[in-house]
Amino acid sequence: MSRPDYPPGYGESRGPLYNPQGGNFPPPPAYGFPAYGGPQPGQPSAPYPTGPYPGQQYPPGYPGGGYPPQLPMPPVIPPTIPTDVLSSSEEERDGFAASGGGFDSLSIRHAFIRKVYLILACQLLVTAGIVAVFTFVKPVRHFVQRNPAIYWASYAVYIVTHLVLACCKGPRRKYPWNLILLFIFTLALSYMTGSISSYYDTKAVFLAVGITAIVCVAVTVFCFQTKVDFTKCQGMFCVLGIVIFVTGIITAIVLSFKYILWLHMLYAALGAVAFTLFLAYHTQLLIGNRKHSISPEEYVFAALSIYVDIIQIFLFLLQIIGGASR
Repeated sequence: MSRPDYPPGYGESRGPLYNPQGGNFPPPPAYGFPAYGGPQPGQPSAPYPTGPYPGQQYPPGYPGGGYPPQLPMPPVIPPTIPTDVLSSSEEERDGFAASGGGFDSLSIRHAFIRKVYLILACQLLVTAGIVAVFTFVKPVRHFVQRNPAIYWASYAVYIVTHLVLACCKGPRRKYPWNLILLFIFTLALSYMTGSISSYYDTKAVFLAVGITAIVCVAVTVFCFQTKVDFTKCQGMFCVLGIVIFVTGIITAIVLSFKYILWLHMLYAALGAVAFTLFLAYHTQLLIGNRKHSISPEEYVFAALSIYVDIIQIFLFLLQIIGGASR
């Protein structure tokens, strides 16, 4: 029997090669990539953008599908350096440069330290809760990444409250305005920290938290035990703060034009080391018995400075760990 010279009709069946599609097979994908935000024909709805083929999905870490071309770099945050501490006068007994003011009694010193660390613990709990929500709750995580305007608004709030608390003695010492401003400051920095953490893998966030905790405990124990006086190096810490701040601005500008991974990691490593030194410096200003110390009236400033150091160490370590895992 001779074979026909024309192909079979659509409804005819001449063998397995010509069987019409049926059953639960989805139709072939359209040309190009599907638009974000909806499932493909014949597929169940998916909470994340689908890939270019039926059944394929992008990794769920980012709202646009896939991973971003570069690691997010947090905005540059200057270290907290009280100007009164930079005074070389040994006779000053008020403000930050109080060689012995307020610390004549051991009980007063211990009460001051307990108060500062209690405020610090509350700040860190708020930050940890926000970071956990932004990391584990996927709808919140995607909302944060899709709305960067809220992030920059929180950065503006952070800058304003930081300047007020660091530079204005009246609001910093007047209760309850000092605690209200500190609470707003903590919420702003916590939102920024949670937003940055949402771009990294959960394991990287956990690892950064663990290393930060170890570093902070080690630095605190060292400052309580050592005879080395970091408060004598006021000029060095002032210069270090300026260098880190200017370097961060330059690095952010360079990376905005062309992302260079090794430059990002180098800046993160320098920042982690610098803010570890600042943590030792601010801790010794807190505990007293050094050339310079913080007056007991400045419990808000003491908590703020140590809190900023800890958050910065965490963010820099997160950048290093996230960059190493790429």
